[in-house]
Amino acid sequence: MMPRDASDENDHRNDATGGGGRWSDLERPPLNAAALRHALVREGGLWSGIDVVQRTGSTNSDLVALAAAGRTAEGAVLVAEEQNAGRGRLDRTWTAPARSGLFFSVLLRPAGVPIGRWGWLPLLAGVAVATGVARAAGVDTALKWPNDLLVTVGGQERKAGGILAERAGEDGVVVGVGINVTLRQDELPVPAAGSLVLAGARTTDRDPLLRAVLRSLEDWYGRWRAADGDPAACGLQETYAAGSATLGRLVRAELPGDRSVTGEAVAIDGDGRLVLATQDGVQEPVGAGDIVHLRPA
Repeated sequence: MMPRDASDENDHRNDATGGGGRWSDLERPPLNAAALRHALVREGGLWSGIDVVQRTGSTNSDLVALAAAGRTAEGAVLVAEEQNAGRGRLDRTWTAPARSGLFFSVLLRPAGVPIGRWGWLPLLAGVAVATGVARAAGVDTALKWPNDLLVTVGGQERKAGGILAERAGEDGVVVGVGINVTLRQDELPVPAAGSLVLAGARTTDRDPLLRAVLRSLEDWYGRWRAADGDPAACGLQETYAAGSATLGRLVRAELPGDRSVTGEAVAIDGDGRLVLATQDGVQEPVGAGDIVHLRPA
C-alpha cells in the first residue's frame, strides 16, 4: 500500500472523531484537495490547479465551459466526489455512489502538436490510467479499444473505467476519466462491470490512486508533446498495443449508421484506429464505434 501523507491521516482522523464528519461510509473517506495540490502542483509541471467538488453533473461539461470562457489554464484538474450526469462514450451515462470512485477531468492545450494527432489523446489517457492504476493498486489492467479500462474479476474481464475526450475551444481538449474503485457487486451499474476492490486491489485509497494516475498522465503527455504528437516516436503506439485486450481477438465493430464489421483486430494504425482483418481479406480501419469482443484472448 502506498503511503499517504500525514496531513491526509490527520485530516481524516479529525473528521471521523469530531462529530461533524464529512462522510457516512468510513470505507469511503473524502479526497484531500490540499494534499493533492501539494503533491502534484509544482513550478514547471503540467498540473496548474486541482479542485475537488462534492457533487456535479459532469466534470467534463464543467471544465469545457470554464475553458471556453477563458477562466482556466492548461493543467487544470477538476475532481468530483459524486457525478449525477457523467457521460461515457456514445452519450452513455456514468453514475456511481459518492466517493466510490475517481471521477475527474483535465484540461490540455497541446500547442505545437498537429491537430490531426490530437485523436491520440484518449488512447494516451488510457495508457496513463492503466499504468497508474496497475502501479498503485497492484491489479492487472488492460485496454479495450479505444479507451475502456478492464480488470479481471473471477477470471472474467470487466470494465472498471472509461475515458471521454472533448474539444474545448480552438486550442484545448478536456479529457474525462471515471474509475470504479470501491463499488461492491450489488452497486455495479450492470453485472458485467467491475471495480478495483472486486479485482483484489491492494489499496482502495483514492488519494494515492489519483496521484499515480495524474503523474502517469503527465509523463505520457510530456513524451507525446516532445515528439510533436508522433505516437510511434514517443512509444505510445507500441505501449498501447502491448496493453490492448482487443488486438488478436475476433471482434464486431458496431459503427455509426447501423453498420457493423466483424473481423480479427490486427493492429492500431498511426491514427489510433483499430484495424480489422475481415473474412473477405480486407483490412478495414475503424475510427469510431462500439467494439464487442467475440472470443476470449
